[in-house]
Amino acid sequence: MTFLEFTEGPMWRFAAFVFLLGVFWHLAHWLMRRHPKDLSKPLGSGFAGAVGTLFRHFLPSPHFLSRNWLVTFAGYAFHLGLFALVLFFGPHIEFIQTHITGFGWEPMPYWGFIVACQLAFAGLLILWLKRVLDPVLRLISDSGDQVGTLLTFIVMLTGCMALMQSYDFLRALHMLTVNLWLIYFPFSRLMHAFTWVLSRAETGAVYGRRGSSL
Repeated sequence: MTFLEFTEGPMWRFAAFVFLLGVFWHLAHWLMRRHPKDLSKPLGSGFAGAVGTLFRHFLPSPHFLSRNWLVTFAGYAFHLGLFALVLFFGPHIEFIQTHITGFGWEPMPYWGFIVACQLAFAGLLILWLKRVLDPVLRLISDSGDQVGTLLTFIVMLTGCMALMQSYDFLRALHMLTVNLWLIYFPFSRLMHAFTWVLSRAETGAVYGRRGSSL
């Protein structure tokens, strides 16, 4: 078995299993938490508050945007760029079709890949610089934040290197970092990719029940 066959075979299946099991465990633990019963009289709908909060905060408030436009741009650039790369880059679609879904879809054009790649790298770099240079963010950050950022950067960097598809080692190296990222994901703050929805909806439901909005 070659290094590439190992990273795209047994190691990939193990990493995917750990990822799915870890994510499911965290989400199940979140949903089954016991909350103290709210005995106050409801003044509004908790469900409407949860849904409204989710939709209202997809876009930043004008006040926040005017004061933090660079960080806001970086956040959207990184997350949207990475989303496009993962789901609409040709080699990724081919891998998903072969190893997960059994079917594929139309990939983005090459210029779209270049734009998404530049946005993702620029956004991640700006967010990291903000974290290490801002005294408040630096104070509340820990090694887990740095490891998650570094590992994500390495995955993206090896992905660019793997574009030279004639070199199996580079493709295997990228797959190795992806597998390590998947294994690390459920045990890190990267889980916010899933838990932000629950957290924001829960907060919105509390405010909605009190007849207020967030």
